Amino acid sequence: MAKKPKILDFSAYDTNNIVADIEEIRRYNPQRYEMEQLTAICYEDAQNNICVGYKDLGPDEFWARGHMPGMPLMPGVIMCEAAAQVASYYSRKYKLMDGLIGFGGLERVSFRGVVRPGERFVIVCRLLKVRRTIMTCEFECFVNENLVCDGVLKGISLPVEQLGPPAQSGS
Repeated sequence: MAKKPKILDFSAYDTNNIVADIEEIRRYNPQRYEMEQLTAICYEDAQNNICVGYKDLGPDEFWARGHMPGMPLMPGVIMCEAAAQVASYYSRKYKLMDGLIGFGGLERVSFRGVVRPGERFVIVCRLLKVRRTIMTCEFECFVNENLVCDGVLKGISLPVEQLGPPAQSGS
């Protein structure tokens, strides 16, 4: 079987060329504190619906102490979350979907390498299909140009007006 071509060749983007820093990302993505999984966006192609972002991983990542003790590894679910945040940033910036965007599903996800603190985790996303309330996006994640994770994610428009504040537990 022939090897699937990358979404975008490494030569097409430069992670030192910042298109959106963390403050700009925050204009579109609601995640804060430990759940912010992006450092910057370094490439946007509105014609082909491709966006590239990255996360510079430090020694104080919330997962580093416990996953795994003595050998910190970025959890796969956090890799997928970072990819979803790139897709969310892009689709909200270009007003491709309404409201907040949440996970709708993951398909064909493969983890192909380890990611550790001190590394730059690069995420390349291409939107495949976008409607007002759902999007489908393929993603590839790299460390030092080595593929560490890839798959397809679905994002859905969240009914913010129905979410409201968390219910208070009674005693």
